[in-house]
Amino acid sequence: MAERSSSGRILAMILVGLGAFLLVIAILVPTYTLGKLQKTPLDLEVTTVAEGTGDILNSRQLLSGNAQVDRDVPIVAQRFVTVEDPSDSEIMTLQAGQTVRRLDMQGDTGLVSAIVDRVTIDRETSMPVSTDENADRVSTIQVNADQPPVEVENRAGLQYKFPFDVQQTSYPYYDINARENFPLDFVGEEEVNGMKVYHFRQDIGPIDMSKADPEVPTYKLSLPASTWGVGEGDEPVTMTRWYNNVRDLWVDPVTGVVVKGQEAQDQYYAREADKPEVTVLDVTLPFDEETIEYQIGQAKDGQDTISLFGRTLPIILGILGAILLIAGFVLGLRGGGNRRAATATDGPSPAGPATTTVGAAHSAGPQHDYTDDRTEVIPRQTDPNAQQPDWTTDQTQEIPRTDLRKPPNQE
Repeated sequence: MAERSSSGRILAMILVGLGAFLLVIAILVPTYTLGKLQKTPLDLEVTTVAEGTGDILNSRQLLSGNAQVDRDVPIVAQRFVTVEDPSDSEIMTLQAGQTVRRLDMQGDTGLVSAIVDRVTIDRETSMPVSTDENADRVSTIQVNADQPPVEVENRAGLQYKFPFDVQQTSYPYYDINARENFPLDFVGEEEVNGMKVYHFRQDIGPIDMSKADPEVPTYKLSLPASTWGVGEGDEPVTMTRWYNNVRDLWVDPVTGVVVKGQEAQDQYYAREADKPEVTVLDVTLPFDEETIEYQIGQAKDGQDTISLFGRTLPIILGILGAILLIAGFVLGLRGGGNRRAATATDGPSPAGPATTTVGAAHSAGPQHDYTDDRTEVIPRQTDPNAQQPDWTTDQTQEIPRTDLRKPPNQE
């Protein structure tokens, strides 16, 4: 019995210890792990494709002296985002190569624009890192392969990804064409292919692009009035390129992945901002369906990982820990009860005086056999003539003893 009780105590202690350990892990897993998971991964590699049909200025015809605008042209915008140095546990540098092409022309003739953007962001907030935060941070834009990239100092908004746990509020968003930060406003909750997302919108313009990037000569042009199509003579007319954009983004609120994006760009030459004269680009470019499905897959993978370590695993560990803890306590209590019972029934009898039969031997009945396991009743004196001792005094009375050597008196 003692060996069994000892084994029970050991098992109870093991169960209690393991249960407590699992409960602690259940608390620590979301606290510690979510902080690691809610960072943009360093192996990020995203390709997005947006397609549309719109009007576009024929640049070759313009150089030939004719501002010709081609209508209903298929246009595609592609962007390829990778991670470059410097990158570490806290920051990452994104390089985005972006091109806009008209599909009715082949090769370089169909290239409308090409930009290489590099920016160092915080892996948690997705916001650009300043030089005060990291001296090695990068913030450059390159629009011409023959010229070095231009340093951008005023970048202070989101671009390629939102932070985790997106809020229903306005965020600053950096526009690479305008080279400025503009508010991106929350519109509402919607669904994209069955996924609940937050819809944000940004309305920009008109922006004087010659001021946004003075290094690009085509942002302000002086051409004959006849070339512009605003007169018959050769008198030079200077026009500025203006830029408007309505940007819509649909974002997964858990991971910050941009599930769907769309830009409605309107660029034109004009002498006054509110009086467009020659269309440069007028097109709406939404993500194609393949891009949307890929982004949804990325968002769901992130959601599953966060849910596993932030909710599912802690719940499972907590339940198992509670079960083991309760089982250990119950087993321990049962073991303690068995020990007390064993002490009461199996232990040695308490020491004390032996039971003495009171009264004369001749008055006693036949002797009983006390060798068996049954409890016997000690016979009591029943002779009514026997003299009873007086117990009312304070003196100690002596119990008369019977001399077994003499036979009882005969009358």
